Amino acid sequence: MIQTKTNIKDYTKGKIPTQLILFALPLFLSNILQVVYNMVDMIVVEHAMSTVGLSAVAVGGDVSGFMTFIAMGFSAAGQVLIAQFIGENKRERLGLFISTLFRFLMIAALVLSAVCLLFRNPILRAMHTPEASYSEALAYSTVCMLGLVFIYGYNAISAVLRGMGDAKHPFIFICIAALLNVALDLLFVLVFHMGAMGAALATVISQGISFLCCAAFLYKNQEKFELKISAADLLKSDRSMLFSLLKLGTPMAIKSAAIHFSKLFVNSWINSYGLEVSGFAGIANKVNSISVLFSNSLNAAGSSMVGQNIAAKQFARVKTILRTMFVITLSIATLLSAFILIFPETFFGLFTSDNAVMAVAMKYLPVAVMLFFGSALRAPMNSILNGSGNYKINFVTAILDGIVMRIGLSLLFGLVFDMQYIGFWLGDALAGFTPFFIGVAFYFSGIWKKGRN
Repeated sequence: MIQTKTNIKDYTKGKIPTQLILFALPLFLSNILQVVYNMVDMIVVEHAMSTVGLSAVAVGGDVSGFMTFIAMGFSAAGQVLIAQFIGENKRERLGLFISTLFRFLMIAALVLSAVCLLFRNPILRAMHTPEASYSEALAYSTVCMLGLVFIYGYNAISAVLRGMGDAKHPFIFICIAALLNVALDLLFVLVFHMGAMGAALATVISQGISFLCCAAFLYKNQEKFELKISAADLLKSDRSMLFSLLKLGTPMAIKSAAIHFSKLFVNSWINSYGLEVSGFAGIANKVNSISVLFSNSLNAAGSSMVGQNIAAKQFARVKTILRTMFVITLSIATLLSAFILIFPETFFGLFTSDNAVMAVAMKYLPVAVMLFFGSALRAPMNSILNGSGNYKINFVTAILDGIVMRIGLSLLFGLVFDMQYIGFWLGDALAGFTPFFIGVAFYFSGIWKKGRN
């Protein structure tokens, strides 16, 4: 009998640097494309509507980002659990777990979408959205809320593929989304003059098509991933697996929600400093996206690799994975910092030609450097925190990183030290180092060797 070739990757043996780079590279390119097509939204809208459009996309993007906290947290948890099933050689459980994950996230998306649509006006008011850009921000947010199910679906299926060690195919599908998003942006905003709503519509349609392509690929190739899932199975869930997902995913979702909430809190204060500062807030978000794109890529790859090796009790390999990640992330952070400090006008000039907005950008440079190095240091530590499957340490990190430090430091620098909007950005950047310190303590404690508990 001929054995079917499997697409599942085994990271418990082999050369770690090569495995890490080959796994993280497609994730990195995927994240770049996501940042790029989000940047396209801002560039096209700013070209068509000037600072008003820039502010609308900035505020709408903040709200849209916050709505993904459940998808981010539970997809990350699902990826780790899948990796651990593989490391423990329990591949027969994958199909039922994937059905459980997908069903849970689809229900969550529908519920959250309904709640956000109901309270969209109070949410934007709480964000101190400038009156000049309020109607455009409302239109942008509404479209994103209606398309939330596509974002959740894509994250679920991508997490499944990443958990099995496949980062190549999610990259292919995000390429489709990026190209389509650019084309639709130009069509809806510049040709049909639909403003910020057109940019949001372009994003939702492109994400929806990417999700459907990704789902079709997984379903068609399930045998190669050692799965047996029918359409009817997607309506089923296993209680014990759901409990494991909730136990690990809840603190991860809380962490994601807390970070997004703190950013909404910070940006709500920042928006109160006027239209130019509110407009630059969107650009600042893109700088933050750049800082985390390499960090998140390596974190996602590292979490799966660490998860497999902890489950297989290959602890020496975990140490090598973390060391390799530090070398890569710190090198990238150094290069990014050098570029933005030497060529600030070139970078920020991609988004705006407004002199007032550019003046804000020059004050932001030290914050950008802190964002780059904060991301570099926390990526390896997040890999050990997430990959271990330890829900207790993830919960502690969620509270400290997402709420206590981000909001606390932002208020300290912004209001107590009277650094105004720069102080809020500075506090947020410094809080990004929190997972590094927690992760270091967790690693040297040796608790991570016990795996899920």
